[in-house]
Amino acid sequence: MKLTRRQLVAGAAGAAIGAAGIYELADKLSESPARSSAVPLGPRPPEQHVLDGVPVVVENGVEVVVPPRHHLVVSARVKQGVDPAKAQPELEHALRELESRYEQTPAGLGLTLAWGLPYFDRYVAAAAATHLPFDRRAQKPALLPTRSFPSDPHGTLLEENDLALLIRSDRLEHIEDARKTLLDDLAVFEPRSLRRGFVGGDLPRKLAVAAGVPGADLIPPDSELFLGFTSTQKAGLGPRRIANFETLGLVDLRNGYFRGGTHMHLSHIFEDLEAWYLNFAFQERVDTAFRPGLKVAENAQTVPQGPKQVASAQEVERDFKRAGRFGHSAAIQTSSRLLQDTTGEDGTVYVKGTAIPQRADFNTLDNPFAWSADPERDGMVAGQAAGVHFVVFNPSSDDFHRNRLAMDGVLPDGTKLPLQPGARGQGFNSVLRTTHRQNFLVPPRRRRSFPLAELRA
Repeated sequence: MKLTRRQLVAGAAGAAIGAAGIYELADKLSESPARSSAVPLGPRPPEQHVLDGVPVVVENGVEVVVPPRHHLVVSARVKQGVDPAKAQPELEHALRELESRYEQTPAGLGLTLAWGLPYFDRYVAAAAATHLPFDRRAQKPALLPTRSFPSDPHGTLLEENDLALLIRSDRLEHIEDARKTLLDDLAVFEPRSLRRGFVGGDLPRKLAVAAGVPGADLIPPDSELFLGFTSTQKAGLGPRRIANFETLGLVDLRNGYFRGGTHMHLSHIFEDLEAWYLNFAFQERVDTAFRPGLKVAENAQTVPQGPKQVASAQEVERDFKRAGRFGHSAAIQTSSRLLQDTTGEDGTVYVKGTAIPQRADFNTLDNPFAWSADPERDGMVAGQAAGVHFVVFNPSSDDFHRNRLAMDGVLPDGTKLPLQPGARGQGFNSVLRTTHRQNFLVPPRRRRSFPLAELRA
């Protein structure tokens, strides 16, 4: 079904376009990604944060992962009066019912339950003191209190949710079924926010134009994300098990309760599209997104980011001294890529330059959320705005913190590149504004329902 620009704008302006709001336009504006038919793929993996059946295509000679189209994150608290030990089997039953209906693929449904420190502190503190993983490198717990970073604006909210539920699928009706099953039909969670969004399918420009977002018409027509460059290069995403607590040996699992789990960071970030496309010529966008002086074909969006393109801390510092700026990818690569060939716990060999984080971020038109239980605190504003709900899996909080500090020019070897926070030469920071942050622990599948509750005295 084709819509005129007037119809798009009118549709976006309507307050009620169904439960998913403007995101329901996605399936009218663009065909769903081609996927293999949903067939049984064998036993589900021990990890609940990975997806099966995710296709890879080749763009500009680069392998690119095609992620699920639709995303929903629900932040929540455990309802007052709920006993986690008693609610544990009820939640697990609901999750298994969903798994009986959908494969863990983009064409089916991806479900990830991530638990925050407030849950562990309030409900299972004694068991958590014994069982939560410990970061050997940082000599700190693998799940740390949420912190802010030098380029975060004043007022960035450090959230304290008990739970974040990440739901992903090519089909909105699958996401709505999961939301209803876990939030409406169960009486165990009190939602605090709904965060919706999308990736790829030439949707960023179309949906941003429909929403009337300033700068929307400047987004490349076939862009995967609002800022233009493809972020899901296969070589730029951590392999399947690399972000698990146990894989690289960074984390002490203690007695192994959380083996197969990982760490998740969630944040919301506004993106200034007009500043990005009007103030930065294409080469400066390349310099900013990747590294200064990188030669890229005009208007190319998919840029190789494999092990051979990884920058060292010394190269980032040299680029800065030469150009007075550093690139986003190059700076983060100093902490997010393996510094040497590494053998994982299961014997898998990961070559030098392999990515560790597994990103699951998605663009949004939320302002900043689709719905909030506390609109004033969350800064809810009418209308739509360009942004990203940033979701990433790392082996620990500290591992994520190292990457985020590198984005601000604080490199893992202690080097601090002298730029003011948010300066134009500081990667993407001059066009981004973070509003909310929180760290979470993602248990393995077998421990996902109220982790540790069965061990309470």
